[in-house]
Amino acid sequence: MNELKSESSGEHPKRVVILSGGTGRTANQVITASLAQFSDVDVEVRQVTGIRKSDDAVRTVRRAAEEGAVICHSLVDPDVRSSVEHEARKLGVPTIDVLGPALAMLGDYLKATAKGRPGLLYELHYEQMDRMDAVDFTLAHDDGSRLRDVGQADVVLVGASRTSKSVTCFYLASHGVRAANVPLIPNQPPPKELTRLSPRRVIGLTMNAARLESIRQTRLDRISHLPVSQYAELSEIREELRWVRNVMAENGWECLDVSYKATEEVAGLIIERLPPPRRRKGQRRKKPPKSIS
Repeated sequence: MNELKSESSGEHPKRVVILSGGTGRTANQVITASLAQFSDVDVEVRQVTGIRKSDDAVRTVRRAAEEGAVICHSLVDPDVRSSVEHEARKLGVPTIDVLGPALAMLGDYLKATAKGRPGLLYELHYEQMDRMDAVDFTLAHDDGSRLRDVGQADVVLVGASRTSKSVTCFYLASHGVRAANVPLIPNQPPPKELTRLSPRRVIGLTMNAARLESIRQTRLDRISHLPVSQYAELSEIREELRWVRNVMAENGWECLDVSYKATEEVAGLIIERLPPPRRRKGQRRKKPPKSIS
């Protein structure tokens, strides 16, 4: 129960019942804004949320009739809404539908039918929060940072320097996937935090030596004209990539060649390879996963 009360005048409080198939936030905001226009009244607001069956809705209407309450609802399921309206008319319970008129108007204007599925606004909110969480996580776990909790990632990208690990991670994060990346340093064993993860959650990125040489040389030209030993030399890059692929193979990590692929294409391939519970686009972490379009 959620109660909102104004100054009491000593009389028995009036009651408003908020009835919703979702969280009740929409109807609650309407009632709160409306009550702000009244003073010196005592109003008890009770929320009955998560109503998905007509029988449950009808029982709420009958209780409201017994209490002399009014009902404000934001039901979107046509059957449940119809049951409430029918029972309210029969029992003489004043009822307002805060979504019905808007749904009807938009349906006519868009020449479409509303989904009639409760909780979509709540899901949208969670999708937005999930994306924000994923971006924060990816920022904190870029380039091998915070390895101690890398196990919380949905996917960890590994590979040689300049193989598009970071940019791919941030593209994934913008779609609600918690992505971390860890560079593989030539002739150094991969971090133990990485090798402890399930191989299915680690994906390697690589590219052909000529392409990587071009990318690294362009980067060097931008930051310095001084030569950097081994970093952009073709022969050294070939050897480094050979070592990286061996490490990936030894640990059972799948390897994707990203030489001439766009970031969104690489991200799509990665999402397809994630274990089913983690294959989501902005999907809430504690709910069943959706398919990714």
